[in-house]
Amino acid sequence: MRLMSLSTGKPVRDPVHHPLFARFYARYSVTAETRLGMAAIRDTLLSGLSGRVIEIGAGNGLNFARYPGSVAEVVAIEPERTLRRLAVEAAVRADVPVDVVPGAAEALPVKSEAFDAVVLSLVLCSVRDVPRALAEARRVLRPGGELRFFEHGRGGGPAMRLAQRTLDRTVWPVLSGGCHLSRAPIAELRAAGFELGPYRPVLMPESGPRLPSSYCVLGVARRPSES
Repeated sequence: MRLMSLSTGKPVRDPVHHPLFARFYARYSVTAETRLGMAAIRDTLLSGLSGRVIEIGAGNGLNFARYPGSVAEVVAIEPERTLRRLAVEAAVRADVPVDVVPGAAEALPVKSEAFDAVVLSLVLCSVRDVPRALAEARRVLRPGGELRFFEHGRGGGPAMRLAQRTLDRTVWPVLSGGCHLSRAPIAELRAAGFELGPYRPVLMPESGPRLPSSYCVLGVARRPSES
């Protein structure tokens, strides 16, 4: 599935292109399902969803098999070509209808207020413009709708936070497909106008050494009903 120019009908570059990292992530994410407990995280993240859902940054589609039957449709946005191809294959095996669509978080190719829920799973770390991406998530979510999130970001003590910032300024984004370690997802959600529901910190892995990427948060936010 390639992006096409509306004006010329010719293929254009994908908004995200990290083929080496995409191949690594595709393998590592499958291992993480059991070794890091990601399968249980996904179950909690998606539990109780219903109606129309948009998943932003669907990766290789590991969430698809875990959507409950109460979900009528999932529109899955994935900008990276290699991961999008894997997501299409996962969509065929899903128990709920899943439409995998090319696009970027900062410019979602869908109508406003068209979805009952938005899902963000390890996405905000790698988008180019977090405020714009969250503004788009709020735009496409109906008033009162839920945003489910599982994200990693800054955490630990002063030494760990310094290490996160240093890695962000140097090698980490280059090696990890644009990922950043020191972003603050809860603060960013609040700044974007979402109302925070229940959320909790999660360590990945739960036991063992603390890594710069270990500090995660899992929870729910909502678009205010009056907005």
